Amino acid sequence: MPVSFGALRFNTDSNKLELYDGNQWTEIVASSPDSQTGGARGVFGGGTATTNTIDYITISTTGNALDFGDLTGARYGVAGCSSNTRGIFGGGATPSLTNVIDFITISSTGNATDFGDLTLPREELTACSSSTRGVFAGGYAPGINSTIDFITIASTGNAINFGNALSNFAYPGACGSNTRGLIGGGNTPAAVNVIQFITISTLSNAADFGDLTSGKGELPGSCSNSVRGLWAGGSGTVNIIDFVTISTLGNASDFGDLLTARRLIGGGSASSTRGVFGGGYAPGNSNIIEYVTIMSTGNAIDFGDLTTSRRQLGALSNGHGGL
Repeated sequence: MPVSFGALRFNTDSNKLELYDGNQWTEIVASSPDSQTGGARGVFGGGTATTNTIDYITISTTGNALDFGDLTGARYGVAGCSSNTRGIFGGGATPSLTNVIDFITISSTGNATDFGDLTLPREELTACSSSTRGVFAGGYAPGINSTIDFITIASTGNAINFGNALSNFAYPGACGSNTRGLIGGGNTPAAVNVIQFITISTLSNAADFGDLTSGKGELPGSCSNSVRGLWAGGSGTVNIIDFVTISTLGNASDFGDLLTARRLIGGGSASSTRGVFGGGYAPGNSNIIEYVTIMSTGNAIDFGDLTTSRRQLGALSNGHGGL
């Protein structure tokens, strides 16, 4: 049987995951800061009701989140992205729209510090990153918009225009590899199933990637390792988890279900092996944290609880697929 471009296999001789590039099987090189940090850390910031709380977890374990510190100001509808050392939270509402960008050092604990400003104030946006560049897309500004901004994570300063999304939208979820960012779902104002992609190192407009299994508005939780991207929950308080192979183009497939159907999750965090989704609206604000094993399929498993119940929060990690 012919092998399709983008197919995956586990090589039992080398104990490595491999991708078929159309001509040959090539090893997937994925790095994680786990060995340097004692375990990839997931961080959750902000959320309703207008909180400045930042929580953290160690992704390889299970248990309740711990207090990390505070954002520079209380806000919800914020987006998170990160390198393997620095976490970034951008935008949100207080409830007035804000363009504030904060940063933290992920391996420590403490309060966030001002980084700079987005190109325009907005909430209900999303973000993804490589090891060097953070990208923020969409949101209410007021009114839905197609703006994509970027920053250089290791520096401080204001965001710069990257390009535009395929259409005006808010409430999407984003994830990616170290080369490609994926932006899935959102509201235009109706919930959409569109997945868009960008090349993070190149300034340009987004292009079509494929479709989610259904329309996912209202902030589905999203995260990735270097191979797969996941979207969980969303419009109508659903429990569906979708996945894609980031290096290929095409429609998403069903991964499994969240334990608790919810929307307004706003973010996910990931290591090279696990994806974690925290908070949301179920109905009522939720403190639930659930996890999945990214390279398998199946239903989520209980991880623990956030320090407070909240929705529309931002999430990031120092072990995600863009590093």
